[in-house]
Amino acid sequence: MSRGPTAPTLARNDFHEPPPPFLDVYNIIPIHDLLSDHPSLRYPEVRAAAAALGDVSSLSRPPFVTRDLHMDLMDWLEVLFGFQSDNVQNQREHLVLHLANSQMRQKPPPTIPDELDLKVLRRFRSKLLSNYTSWCSYVGQKSQLALSKRNNNSNELRRELLYVALYLLIWGESGDLRFMPECICYIYHHMAMELNQVLDEWTDPNTGRPFLPSIYGDYAFLKSIVMPFYQTIKTEVDSGNNGTKPHSAWRNYDDVNEFFWSRRCFRKLGWPINFGSNYFATVAKSRRIGKTGFVQQRSFWNVFRSFDKLWVLLILFLQASFIVAWEGNKYPWQALERRDAQVKLLTCFITWGGLRFLLSILDAGSQYSLVSRDTMLLGLRMVSKCMVALTWTIVFGVFYASIWSAKNSAGFWSDDANHRIVTFLEAVFVFVIPELLALVFFVVPWIRNALEELDWSILYVLT
Repeated sequence: MSRGPTAPTLARNDFHEPPPPFLDVYNIIPIHDLLSDHPSLRYPEVRAAAAALGDVSSLSRPPFVTRDLHMDLMDWLEVLFGFQSDNVQNQREHLVLHLANSQMRQKPPPTIPDELDLKVLRRFRSKLLSNYTSWCSYVGQKSQLALSKRNNNSNELRRELLYVALYLLIWGESGDLRFMPECICYIYHHMAMELNQVLDEWTDPNTGRPFLPSIYGDYAFLKSIVMPFYQTIKTEVDSGNNGTKPHSAWRNYDDVNEFFWSRRCFRKLGWPINFGSNYFATVAKSRRIGKTGFVQQRSFWNVFRSFDKLWVLLILFLQASFIVAWEGNKYPWQALERRDAQVKLLTCFITWGGLRFLLSILDAGSQYSLVSRDTMLLGLRMVSKCMVALTWTIVFGVFYASIWSAKNSAGFWSDDANHRIVTFLEAVFVFVIPELLALVFFVVPWIRNALEELDWSILYVLT
């Protein structure tokens, strides 16, 4: 009998057949393959944004890197600054979706839908980098966005895309540093400066070779930027003993970020960042920069300090009530008809000046730990505030005493005494000018909002 057909057997080499080609992973849009039959790629706006990212023809090739046929602007920034590839993939789709969505909503629609409209990109860049622009104005630094107003220029379109892509890559890899927006502005400011030097084909004066960023290599951004800042934050949080230590004893996210609200961050940290600076946790805590914006001290006096206007109102009203009641009239307005009672009510301004002096003492007592060698102006401001409040109290006391001196010398309310009352009231008008301005700003808030957006030094001094 003949045996039936046997089952096919697997040869040893069959186990080692090459696997099928690996398809690039993606979240929503397969940007790596614009020819694939994916629903999202049927929209011309998506193809336009993805195609704009792929224009790397005139960019210089980073050294020691072979040019990939599929390299786009995001890949070029990855190689140039050492971003992580997964971050690049995420932010690539993030950027394409933003630009495509913005171009879809443009009214009227662009003439050529398959091309990215420069106006759409500029509008998105202006919104995305608005905080960076405001930060540059606040700290008195020139923005590193080297932009032109010319339209239909491929180089300008590419530069706009690079600025936007660089910010998204920094933001995507910053992790918890996103709670420190001004710190991210500081990092972006210097990395955009180095990006401009690469695009403008600068030559490194030390080597004579084409300029390269100070952050370079695999995972360079994570190792050289994110980790040192994160380690500093972690050290500060650990020193807070799970939040049980006083607020003044350790720095939280806001305190670490407020360091970048002043120009001294450029002097202290520089670029490349000086990790030996006393801003980082690499130095002893006693030599480390402390809080720079606000310190909350646990004290009973915070009840007065936080609600000082209410306490001033109650105390002055109580004093005025005592003065009027002491006259012994049936109705309070009857006491106000006599000049003696009117002049006695002027003592409320002496009390008001004393309360301002008390408030300035409490401010200095609760915020003294902010004063350091680098913040001497803040200490001078505290002392000046105390001296001004004390001066007003003394001036009111001297003027008030001169009124009664003139009255007692003449035995009645003479012209000299009345003139001194007018002088006292003129001083009172100068004294309440800040309160009147605050009232005007409260009634007309748009004036206050406009002044708050200005970065004039005179406004900082006056406030």
